[in-house]
Amino acid sequence: MNCSKRIKVLQVNKLYAPFIGGVERTVQDIAEGLKDKVDMKVLACQPKGSTTVEVINGVEVTKAGSLGIYWSMPISLTFPFLLAKMSRDVDIIHFHFPFPLGDFSYLLLGARGKKIVVTYHCDIVRQKKALILYKPFLFKFLSIADRILVTSPNILQSSKYLTPFKDKCVVVPLSIPIEEYTRIDQTFDVGISQGEKIVLFVGRLSYYKGVEYLIEAMQWIDAKLLIIGDGELRNVLEEKTFSLGLNKKVNFLGKVPDQLLRYCYQICDVFVLPSIESSEAFGIVQMEAMAYGKPVVNTNLPTGVPFVSVHGETGLTVPPRDSIALANAVNKILEDEKLAKTFSQNAIRRVNEKFSRKRMLEQIYSIYNELMAS
Repeated sequence: MNCSKRIKVLQVNKLYAPFIGGVERTVQDIAEGLKDKVDMKVLACQPKGSTTVEVINGVEVTKAGSLGIYWSMPISLTFPFLLAKMSRDVDIIHFHFPFPLGDFSYLLLGARGKKIVVTYHCDIVRQKKALILYKPFLFKFLSIADRILVTSPNILQSSKYLTPFKDKCVVVPLSIPIEEYTRIDQTFDVGISQGEKIVLFVGRLSYYKGVEYLIEAMQWIDAKLLIIGDGELRNVLEEKTFSLGLNKKVNFLGKVPDQLLRYCYQICDVFVLPSIESSEAFGIVQMEAMAYGKPVVNTNLPTGVPFVSVHGETGLTVPPRDSIALANAVNKILEDEKLAKTFSQNAIRRVNEKFSRKRMLEQIYSIYNELMAS
């Protein structure tokens, strides 16, 4: 395809950098990774504030003004009109779900005759009453989509909303830039004594992460727990740590620079993702730990979490909300050096084979070309 006929793509998502969650990071990865192959633009919302148009790392990003975020959704009166305008000038509109404002806006005002791609990250979990009203619109939008990209086969199998559309679903796992996860020679003081075993958690301190169960599990684990991340539950979790008398075993590091984060991945013995709700759609942090050859303990959610790190291959998977099971799994890895080494080797192999950035971008670019050819 010559340069004068490059595919024009508009990615649509709730938010965009510098507001970063797992979905936002993926949108940015796709935008920046494919901007030299397609004409790429992004439409998102402000967390709060007026409309802006800016160029971020070579990608034009429009952020619709919003009154704020309520029930995990930006309240934006200008977004539907911006989508209507911007959708007229592109070949493919790539939506990231769940984002009800996005599909409402397209069904109401979006330009027809465009190829529609949906990356379906997860089901809506918490807003059950709103989901009753939203469900018909969701099915309507999925019915007109040309391709639905799911991040793991687990989501495809477990989501009742995807069942009628399995014939147009394609599994495209999320990714990390593996080449960036190199050895950190610098050392940092993270409150660890020589010879101490280290358990690591990385993520937002939010309701679905299940960190309280990991803290409880530390009662039966002879190691130090490092918690990287911040969020609305930090005070509650710190109080829980204090009430259990675990102050000397649990260190809250908050948000940290990339070098310190990667140092912690490098020095930990086990990485734990104790998530308890399907809002945890994938768990990119698992891949980051695996890139450093770390065994993973995760939970058996009907999402991509146990797909990323496989039970008995790269770590151990336990039931959610089970502190004792978490403790037993962590202890098994800490106490069995041969098992830990096997998990480590398998983790590095799996992340390189399944979750490289190059692989994800090639799959998406191929889908774009396939849609335009058809």
